[in-house]
Amino acid sequence: MPEQPPPFVIDPTGADPDTENRALRAAGPATRVDVLGVTAWSVSDPALLQKMLTSPDVSKDARKHWPLFDEAIATWPLALWVAVQNMFTAYGSDHRRLRRLVAPAFSARRVAALQESIEQIVTRLLDDLEEGFDHGRKTENGIIAAGEPVDLREHFAYPLPIRVIGELMGVPEEQREGFRRLVDGVFSTTLTAEESAANTAELYASFDRLVATKRAEPGEDMTSLLIAAQDEEGDGSGLNEAEVRDTLLLMVSAGYETTVNLISNAVAQLLTHPEQLAHVREGRAGWGGVVEETLRVEPAVKHLPMRFAVRDIPLPDGQTIAAGDAILASYAAANRHPDWHGESADVFDVTRGNPEHLSFGHGVHFCLGAPLARLEGSVALSRFFERFPDAELAVPVDQLARVPSLITNGQAQLPVRLKPTR
Repeated sequence: MPEQPPPFVIDPTGADPDTENRALRAAGPATRVDVLGVTAWSVSDPALLQKMLTSPDVSKDARKHWPLFDEAIATWPLALWVAVQNMFTAYGSDHRRLRRLVAPAFSARRVAALQESIEQIVTRLLDDLEEGFDHGRKTENGIIAAGEPVDLREHFAYPLPIRVIGELMGVPEEQREGFRRLVDGVFSTTLTAEESAANTAELYASFDRLVATKRAEPGEDMTSLLIAAQDEEGDGSGLNEAEVRDTLLLMVSAGYETTVNLISNAVAQLLTHPEQLAHVREGRAGWGGVVEETLRVEPAVKHLPMRFAVRDIPLPDGQTIAAGDAILASYAAANRHPDWHGESADVFDVTRGNPEHLSFGHGVHFCLGAPLARLEGSVALSRFFERFPDAELAVPVDQLARVPSLITNGQAQLPVRLKPTR
């Protein structure tokens, strides 16, 4: 058998995802990659990835189906991504049990009930932006200097989902900023294993404080509901202590980091492509279409670790993913695959309507929070461009530095001039 080439190294800084995604697609439907020292199969062909995301031959439970689990949790910087015990890593009946307990928090009724609150939060944030730009203002996220460009990621894209998920989960105001810093550490792929472990320990201590607060004073929030769903009968139908903490971790991290990226990526795309913004203003596309096309072209998550082969999986090109091998879902590469979107796959086009993409996953692990993220994105974008119709990027688009991560996909800062310079 010919010797295999070395795995393609996924850049931990995420500096040039477009070039990386093209290289992954050129290597075939799946190719071996190095993820911070762990070898996995990156799947970039959308049809193959959809199949893997729905196949019982692919698991998310590293404890059961990854022979390297014990070694990885001791040395791998992304150990938390495979060690958590919640529906993100659950397989089969365990996943169905956990999803059933969490799903009511994201029902259509509950999400619709959040719309008024989201609109009020957006209005207050836009008021702060306008007053700060006109007169200068200190906000909870720093100072907005009069007439100067505003970091829209920091002052708009971040605080909206932080407040929404804080209300949904019942996180006290004084704990929210701490959660933001620690969740940023979860998505960072430039930390050492020791730094990552320290961040994880501090994060769990924060969740322990939140649980203690809600045990003492329960409310109608998601944290209180999770505590109430603990398995006090011992029959395995409820949540154990680890599942409560790890489900909180999933809800808080997925509930805000990805929405931050969705909003900031959409603003960047629309300001870079004013003809696309014109489509919306002139009725040829809606804000829902903007959200979907942004999710396709610039998904909030580029690569999602990890899944594991339960048994040998033959690939279309004759290769085989062996039982126990790790699998990386490369959503960003798959979303722009020409098999799905032809020669215009790399083009941001809001008139596509409802383009196919995998940014919320697929199959049984499809993101429960997708309707909430779509609602936040649509409200935020429509209100922002209504308030600031002449907004413009304050730097050339090629100077927008990216968040240093192979997982999350967004700008580190988004400097925007809200109004024309007089």
